[in-house]
Amino acid sequence: MAKAWDRMFAAVHSQHKPLDWRKRMSDHIAWALLVYTGLQIFVTMGALKGESASLLPYFALIMLVVAIIPACRRFERRWNRLSDAQAADPAFARYFRHDRLMLWAAAVGLPTIIAGMCQLLSLLFT
Repeated sequence: MAKAWDRMFAAVHSQHKPLDWRKRMSDHIAWALLVYTGLQIFVTMGALKGESASLLPYFALIMLVVAIIPACRRFERRWNRLSDAQAADPAFARYFRHDRLMLWAAAVGLPTIIAGMCQLLSLLFT
């Protein structure tokens, strides 16, 4: 399915714009941050509505913000270092797919994992 998505994504972009890995990664980072923020709010709000007066949900919120900013900056820096010729080189497709997978895994996984850890700690210490 990932290959079909890549072909479709490439076909749409090749018709309208030249290949630019920097722009594509920047777009994915922006969307991943939106998804990450939505998940973070959804998961954290569920914990904040709980009946305990614990500071753990607030700590989780801080951890999530601290975790994502350096990760996104790392991805952005890596792709922005490409020259114009490299940014249009199809040989970077494999690296792009890898980084895109890692970015989305972090965007979806971090809020879920940290919220689960906070729930577990909450159960253990209450």
